[in-house]
Amino acid sequence: MTNDPLADAINVIKTHERAGLAECKIAPASKTIKSVLLILQQNGYIGEFEFFDDGKSGYFVVHLRGKINKCAVIKPRVSVKNEDWTEWEQRYLPSKNIGLLIVSTSKGIMSHKQAKDLKIGGKLMVYIY
Repeated sequence: MTNDPLADAINVIKTHERAGLAECKIAPASKTIKSVLLILQQNGYIGEFEFFDDGKSGYFVVHLRGKINKCAVIKPRVSVKNEDWTEWEQRYLPSKNIGLLIVSTSKGIMSHKQAKDLKIGGKLMVYIY
């Protein structure tokens, strides 16, 4: 039994990416993991992914593109105000305009760039570059 399925999913993606594999299987599936995968796909870090129902919680098969250098879950989940985005970008991302923070906001899960455009804060979940 896992305590943090999102951390396990990000770790599976990272290890398969480092090993140079073309795809990976993420189980168990959840709406949160699906939202994170959609953001990663929209930003070009992963390819297509599919959901398969195995009669339990299901699983995702993710096609990797070899574009991830580092990714991890941010623990504990830190609350960020709208004014503080640059401080957290400097802490987790290697350079300006490189990488992505994934955030849980009142408007749903989104990238930090979208949250900056909407001028809202949220809780940091994942960083990737």
